[in-house]
Parts: sequence; C-alpha cells; structure tokens
Amino acid sequence: MPKFFVKSENIDDHTITLENDNARHIGSVLRSKVGDIITVCDGKGRDYECEITDISKGRVTAKIVDIFTNNNEPELKITLYQALPKSDKMELVIQKCIEIGVDRIVPVKTEHTVVKLDGKEDKKLARWNKIAEAAAKQSGRGKIPRVENIMDFKSAIDEAVGLDGAVIPYEKEGKNTLKSYVKSFSGKTIGIFIGPEGGFSQGEIEYALSRGILSVTLGKRILRTETAGLVASVILLYELEDLA
Repeated sequence: MPKFFVKSENIDDHTITLENDNARHIGSVLRSKVGDIITVCDGKGRDYECEITDISKGRVTAKIVDIFTNNNEPELKITLYQALPKSDKMELVIQKCIEIGVDRIVPVKTEHTVVKLDGKEDKKLARWNKIAEAAAKQSGRGKIPRVENIMDFKSAIDEAVGLDGAVIPYEKEGKNTLKSYVKSFSGKTIGIFIGPEGGFSQGEIEYALSRGILSVTLGKRILRTETAGLVASVILLYELEDLA
C-alpha cells in the first residue's frame, strides 16, 4: 500500500490533505483514483489508513478510515557519522541505512575527504533528504530520518560525546571488537564514525580516542566506506534491537 508523510497541520479529525509532490505522485505516477486506499504517516509514529475522496491538481483529499501506531522505529537510535565519499556513494549509504533503521545521518569532512562541493552543499542536502524520505516511505518507517548539515570531524566527535556511546571502526585496531562493545553497552543512543576512501588520519583517531570514542574492528576484511556503516549498523540493530 502506498505510504506518504505529511505535517500535523495537514491532518484534522476526519480528513488528510496531501499537496505538492505527494499529490503529484498520487495522481500522475500511481494514477490513483477516488476510493483507493493509501497510508499516511504524521512522522511522529502514527499511521493513518485513508480513502481518497478527491484528486485535483496539486492537492489530494483523503478520508481517515483507521489510525494505528507505527511500531517500525527502533528504540536504539543510531547516528551515522559518514565521511563524505566520492561519486554518488553517499546516496547509496543514505538509502540503505535509512531502510534498515538508522535514526539520523551526519555527513562529515575529514582530512582525507577528497569531495569538493564548492558551494553546492544546500543542493546536495536537499537531494540527500529526498532520498531519505523515499527510503523511509519504502521501508515503512514511522518518521523521516534527517540528513544533517555537513560537519567537520572534530565538531562531529564533540557532538557524539553527548550520546550514550560511540565507536569508530579502524582498520589498524586489532583488540577491541564491535561484538565485545555490544556486550557492555546498555544505552539507547549510539554513534558510528565511518571514514572516507582513504580512511581516518592518525591524528583523527587520536582525537576520537581522547574524547572517549572507542576504536573497534569490524573483522579481518577491510570494507569500503559505503559498506562499513551499513554493516556496523546492522550488527548493532541485530544485537541490541530488533533485526532478528
């Protein structure tokens, strides 16, 4: 069943109004008709089963048939601090990590980041958040996780200190494993730092460790930047949450 997100002000006691992109998708892409059933989410954990009552240009009205709680949001809130990768790899990271349940994504500039956005940050962020919204719809999420503004590495580390825990996978780490970290973790918010194609610099690792971020290994094989965050997130959600 098609799913759409709307703001609270678009919902009243009996009807929901869908506008702009949502309305165009319903009318032009799905070619829905009056009487068709759709699911609408308020982005705060409530889903509405609705029957379309009117379709016009740029506006769709639907009657609320049923209201139920969306239980698809993990209690474990993962923030993925993803170093900016080359090409369109960031889009893949966002899509797949939102699908599995990551709570928010923070793009990070590091010493080895080679991507130059050259004033295109706003356009990139707008596109990334569109991808996040599409992934949230496809996977039945109860909210649209946000792709935040780009941060420098030290600012991201300083922010992550406020979480219940945070790890930084590092290819030279040979002792601490993510598995052992999971056994001792009991919080609800956690950060994962993923480096760019060239990895983190030694200075960045040292700064992270000095701020209490734990360096961990993800195993004997070195993963690509677009793979590592997904793998680490799946492990954490499986061990600490609901991917069973």
